[in-house]
Amino acid sequence: MARDIVNAHLSGEPFRALLTDGRHDWFGDVGRESGGMDAGPDPHAQLLAALGTCTTITLKMYATRKGWPLDDVRVRLAYAADHKDGDARIERQVELVGALDAEQRARLFEIANACPIHKLLTGEIAISTTLTE
Repeated sequence: MARDIVNAHLSGEPFRALLTDGRHDWFGDVGRESGGMDAGPDPHAQLLAALGTCTTITLKMYATRKGWPLDDVRVRLAYAADHKDGDARIERQVELVGALDAEQRARLFEIANACPIHKLLTGEIAISTTLTE
């Protein structure tokens, strides 16, 4: 099984993190209202971005394999959490652009839930944390 590795470390600004996967570098941060520099998306936005990216790519790959006329996929995501109860919710709206019939649209709607990040977020996640020197 392949393992995706992302490294994160503080980059000198109060809360800005430099993230790298070995091929791409990007920043994560928090807004100025939280003491950050707003130099990149916050962790929640990055999580939503992962789901949006995975959804669009999964749908396009499936439609391409089927030869369906999917011209664009637009995904709008919102995150809300009730920190008191520990409940969290992600709302996802998917817009399919193209000359698709009703059956193709229905199948693509089902496939949206088959993207690997959706499966990860809706499954049981074990996180193993170790402290290194």
